[in-house]
Amino acid sequence: MRLLLTSDTHLPVRAKVLPAELLEQLPIADVVVHAGDWVDTAALDLLESRARRLIGVYGNNDGPGLRARLPEVARAELAGLCLGVVHETGPAQGRERRCARDYPDLDVLVFGHSHIPWDSTAPGGLRLLNPGSPTDRRRQPFHTYMTAEVSDGRLTAVRLHRLPPRR
Repeated sequence: MRLLLTSDTHLPVRAKVLPAELLEQLPIADVVVHAGDWVDTAALDLLESRARRLIGVYGNNDGPGLRARLPEVARAELAGLCLGVVHETGPAQGRERRCARDYPDLDVLVFGHSHIPWDSTAPGGLRLLNPGSPTDRRRQPFHTYMTAEVSDGRLTAVRLHRLPPRR
């Protein structure tokens, strides 16, 4: 099972459209995960129309229209893997310990908010992933997203993709 992980798209504030490379990955992915801060319902509509399966949450910049359609926390079982999605996890310091405490039932937690790519494992084995942002790199050198694979309850082939600079 192929996963496409993204977050913090902030459309149309930080970009007018999603990067072409990210859009090209949509039909390849079995599941698209978006960790919040869509900003516009059109971005949700786009991913819902193109993804085979979409798992998404709302973020702190998402208004009533998105909050009415998305949960604050999403959970899904994917090929034996317990996946969770949330927008915010708090400060980087203590994140692994805090998330292991708050999400003891998960194998993987995808989060956003910081726009900073993150891949770590908490004590007890919870994998924490932040794909960064494909549209708003803030202080990061690149716009990013992630892909991964799930097989027999295990997450494999996690890859951070750096997008080319926008013109």
